[in-house]
Amino acid sequence: MNERQKAFADYYIETLNAYESAIKAGYSENYAKAQSYKLLDNVGIKAYIQERLASKDKKRIADQDEVLEFLTDVMRGNVLDQLGLETPVKERRAAAVDLGKRYGLFTENMNLNGNMVIFKGDDRLED
Repeated sequence: MNERQKAFADYYIETLNAYESAIKAGYSENYAKAQSYKLLDNVGIKAYIQERLASKDKKRIADQDEVLEFLTDVMRGNVLDQLGLETPVKERRAAAVDLGKRYGLFTENMNLNGNMVIFKGDDRLED
């Protein structure tokens, strides 16, 4: 991938407009009008765009470890509210419940296994 293609890809990530990105990257208006969509089909450009978008998503979106760390901090009272006060017990408890669910610490459905004897009608033992 050459520098102009890289510039096109970077502008495309920002604008999602192939024509505008091609012009900004230094392609002629005629090429941009008629051929800019072909740049998006270029294997190298497509891979570069996907790699950059995946990298941006990692920065913007919390992964599971980050979520679990946050919930743990809330549960332990390490997160302050907007007034600088300790996290209320209600919110700490909710974080603990969320963590407990994640780790399967609570059983909401009981699974009972065993043998049962069923009597029909009036089956009584007589001496």
